[in-house]
Amino acid sequence: MSDKPKIIIISGPTGVGKTRVALALAQPLGGEIISADAMQVYRSMDIGTAKPTKEELARVRHHLIDVVAPDEPFSAATFRVMADAAIRDLQEKGRPIFVVGGTGLYIKTLIGGLFPAPPRDERIRKNLQAEAQTSGTEGLFARLQRVDPAAAAKIHPNDTYRIIRALEVHQVTGQPISELQENHRFRDNRYRTLWIGLTLDRKILYDRIDRRVDLMLSSGLLEEVKWLLGQGYASSLKSMRSIGYRHMTDYLEEGIPWDETVRLFKRDTRRYGKRQWTWFRAYGEIEWKRPEDLDLMARDVDRFLKQS
Repeated sequence: MSDKPKIIIISGPTGVGKTRVALALAQPLGGEIISADAMQVYRSMDIGTAKPTKEELARVRHHLIDVVAPDEPFSAATFRVMADAAIRDLQEKGRPIFVVGGTGLYIKTLIGGLFPAPPRDERIRKNLQAEAQTSGTEGLFARLQRVDPAAAAKIHPNDTYRIIRALEVHQVTGQPISELQENHRFRDNRYRTLWIGLTLDRKILYDRIDRRVDLMLSSGLLEEVKWLLGQGYASSLKSMRSIGYRHMTDYLEEGIPWDETVRLFKRDTRRYGKRQWTWFRAYGEIEWKRPEDLDLMARDVDRFLKQS
């Protein structure tokens, strides 16, 4: 265990203040930050992804920001390879390593490795897909809640792909996918971790999210999206279907009224924050703190880094 690199993870829902906390903890230690955000990897997508400002980037060096174009593929596996390389480099330099972001899958893949999922069963999958098309996703999700409530708690009721995959794995193996993932996670702990989760009263968080959306819009998110479309990046790209960007493209291309666009943008961001909360709450090793508890977090970080 002592040979494994140490990393400090700071996670939590969108808008909770991860960047501010990470900067406050990393800068006095000469630490560097590896971004674990699935959207901040894309170049030219700045406002809607809430990337650190130039001033913040000058305070603490960041990694895995602006590494691919909006139309280039990027996955959890890609993140793991690039993050591993950055961690090795920082370890050799003796720099404290902070992994900061709200993309739980990226963090999970980094610390636990890729889950070796059972092979696909095309017959079962096609049957489930047909059932979803004829009867809707609600029945499939209710079935998943019965056979694998832990997985259902982490999957949105409208996420047909993940619901079908979880049911498929259960039918193929006779085991819940959540149980298989949990066993894998404990078997392959690749780093020594101090995992800090940031939490807030839900109403306060939702108010912050609403204000953050207003700030994105007043800072020029619509103009950013117009520029991206003008550069030939299609609104159908995975990157352009993310929260905020898809709302702007729907406004521009589908004629959705502006007031409704803003309402949906805020609603969907709040829902995303709630899903992140649910996802991270499933991990017992996370030490939950409020963003203002900087002194407590700094002591935890100092103690962790001094451990042999």
